[in-house]
Amino acid sequence: MDHTPEPAGASDHTAQEAARPATHDPHHAGGRHEHRWLILAVIAVAQLMVVLDATIVNIALPSAQRDLDFSDGNRQWIVTAYALAFGSLLLLGGRVADLVGRKAVFIAGLAGFALASALGGAATSFGMLVLARALQGVFGALLAPAALSLLTTTFTDPRERAKAFGIYGAVAGSGAAVGLLLGGVLTEYLDWRWCLYVNLAFAAAAILGGARLLHPGAPTDRPRLDVPGTILVSAGLFCVVYGFSNAETHAWGDWMTWGFLVIGAVLVTLFAWWQTRATHPLLPLRVVLDRDRGASFVAMFISGAGMFGVFLFLTYYMQQILAYSPIKTGLAFLPMVAVMVVVSVLTTNVLVPRFGAKPIVPLGMGLSAASMAWLTALGTDSGYAAHVLPPLLVMGLGLGLIFAPAMSMATAGIAPHDAGVASALVNTTQQVGGSIGTALLNTLATTAASHYLADHRPTSGARAEAQMRSYETAYWWSALFFAVGLVVTFVLYRKGRPAGGHLSDGAVHM
Repeated sequence: MDHTPEPAGASDHTAQEAARPATHDPHHAGGRHEHRWLILAVIAVAQLMVVLDATIVNIALPSAQRDLDFSDGNRQWIVTAYALAFGSLLLLGGRVADLVGRKAVFIAGLAGFALASALGGAATSFGMLVLARALQGVFGALLAPAALSLLTTTFTDPRERAKAFGIYGAVAGSGAAVGLLLGGVLTEYLDWRWCLYVNLAFAAAAILGGARLLHPGAPTDRPRLDVPGTILVSAGLFCVVYGFSNAETHAWGDWMTWGFLVIGAVLVTLFAWWQTRATHPLLPLRVVLDRDRGASFVAMFISGAGMFGVFLFLTYYMQQILAYSPIKTGLAFLPMVAVMVVVSVLTTNVLVPRFGAKPIVPLGMGLSAASMAWLTALGTDSGYAAHVLPPLLVMGLGLGLIFAPAMSMATAGIAPHDAGVASALVNTTQQVGGSIGTALLNTLATTAASHYLADHRPTSGARAEAQMRSYETAYWWSALFFAVGLVVTFVLYRKGRPAGGHLSDGAVHM
């Protein structure tokens, strides 16, 4: 194999590749897919299924634990098995979409995810449920980047692309809250198994729509698979996600935590070095060296880490302190979801085209940080309307300013044969950010609660106050994450409006 280093001007290569004439397709009038808005609906259903699966299973866990009789120590593997497979295979899944064709990979991912969900719903043992969750992660790693790259290559007109990414960003950002509500309804009125079986309905609708609407075919200029790079990054991401998951359950002092984190860091570093040497790199440097694209990846990473302060600890607060049912907890998040949807569409259609991403995404980071700081004022006697709802609405506004613009800018102007891996990197940064955020926030919150109880008598009031101290700590750290995101994205994003023309050049529809 030739190990010629990538040219120093590789970051400029994107514009040259994007300027290539689009492949002619008789189904596309003027470069536009005739069923593009129906395709958006199909992609949104698939993305919603993947995103809500994380929280919908969390709601079902206590019931599943009683039914299958597994220990508290084993409970985390139901979540970790999915995160490990999903996070470590995303880049490979994105490249497979570039190699094989996005329609084929999209439908295969849907079908596999549905079968794995059926296996999990029918689980008769702990091991069977863990296997099903791991398989969900594998097929989710195929499905998520294929869905986003389909969106990238279907919507090429800048204005339509803005609308599409506004809707897609709203779905991606609100899926976790929808999962809480749907999981509560299914668990309370049916059975925990329906939290997995419901994926069959989502997948069936998306498969039927995708099979009918998407055009078949593999890319005309398919890249070759970088096998050494695939092994290095998959193993590296596996070790990183496992290390942080181990920290969540066995604390930071455990040797396996640091061992896996160090090995993961070494493997990811070796992967980055290899990408400068490989003839057909898995993640070409031109994908990440663009300033706007790099800023968008950072935004997804930081928001993925920070938003768990809302969905995780605010859920605990409402259920354990305010004594809300799972359904009521899910309903409590809906105002935030509504604001996020409206703001996402408005941002990508009006604000970013007029002002660019530089003021918009940092503003979203700042509002999110303010919202998290506001939540630290919650107490055991706080009410929903007066104390919980206002910061939730501000959080919806902040996340709406972050997700849709970041996802759109991360894939804008990308060469068609790099669309899959760029889309995968969007999902990877958010997934790894979420894993890191969950582990850090859980550890910090647990430590804060332990320190409080060590200084007070273990009465019911003291335990409730210890919980509040743990939530407060998590909110402050989440606020810090978003504050760092404000500074980093403000520095990295270019000034001015995005160049509209390059969004529609050279897109090939698969």
